[in-house]
Amino acid sequence: MLRLLGSICVLAAFLTSTPPAHAAEAGRLVAVTDQDYDNPSAARIRLMDPAVANWGTAAAQKWTWSPTSANGFAGLTGAWGLPTDVKLRMKAEAYVAVVSDSRGLAALIGYPSGQRLWAVNVGSANNPHSVELLPDGNVAVAASNGGFIRVYTASQGSSSASYASYPLPDAHGVQWDPARQVLWVLGGSKLAALKITGTTAAPILTEVSMVPGLTAGGHDLAPALEDHDRLWVSTGSKVYQVSKSAGAIVATFDQAGIKSVSSMPNAQQIRTSPKAGCRTSWCTDTVNFAVPAATRTIPGAEIYKARVWSSRYE
Repeated sequence: MLRLLGSICVLAAFLTSTPPAHAAEAGRLVAVTDQDYDNPSAARIRLMDPAVANWGTAAAQKWTWSPTSANGFAGLTGAWGLPTDVKLRMKAEAYVAVVSDSRGLAALIGYPSGQRLWAVNVGSANNPHSVELLPDGNVAVAASNGGFIRVYTASQGSSSASYASYPLPDAHGVQWDPARQVLWVLGGSKLAALKITGTTAAPILTEVSMVPGLTAGGHDLAPALEDHDRLWVSTGSKVYQVSKSAGAIVATFDQAGIKSVSSMPNAQQIRTSPKAGCRTSWCTDTVNFAVPAATRTIPGAEIYKARVWSSRYE
């Protein structure tokens, strides 16, 4: 069990309170990437309310999205079907979301409109696993099979496909750090910080630091919203908290096979891990919460990751 990271009294109130509409800055809603291995058109992003105990009801789902011709994705729907990441962000004082999909799609969309702002097909052979919106409007993508981090020049147009690349075997995670102005990237046992220089139209990626000591199989990278200095990192065998300022691991937990891990501003933890009986070896129908412990299940879902729905980078 992951250790207590905040006041039990405050956290217990979380599951019984009702979040405000969209609850974006409160960080109380949870977005899940619901894959459908056998029916790609049914895969979607679902925004769920943990205050509703039964996630099989309409009351629990606050928003849903998938790419269609109607929302601007004509010609790109074939690059969808195994969503791997979604993050709420802000651009020009408006909410947006970035999404990635193993079948190739990387996209920036309006929230809650769902309309396309930018999108490319990274290629299904590359297996995009994570995505991030940078402050300059460009989009970072981590691709595991491709073994790279790319920064696409999304700032240059809705279909801009030019990019700068950084090689990273088994790349799985990208997370912007506004305090240090670096992009944290995760792949294999490597967690590194990249400086982005050059221009928005021609970015340059340079590794400036690396955090030692991770085990192999780096999988998820997310902020600890209750502590501006910490990142969550999951690998094949462990879960870590990393201090960004120290560039070092500060806590280690024996948690194997965690596909996603993050925490609310009040330290409520959210995790997904594969569940026996799910269609693939990496999916589940259940999101697990810790401190306090709770579970939320979407019957029939094939969830890969769960994300706190907050536009904060940290």
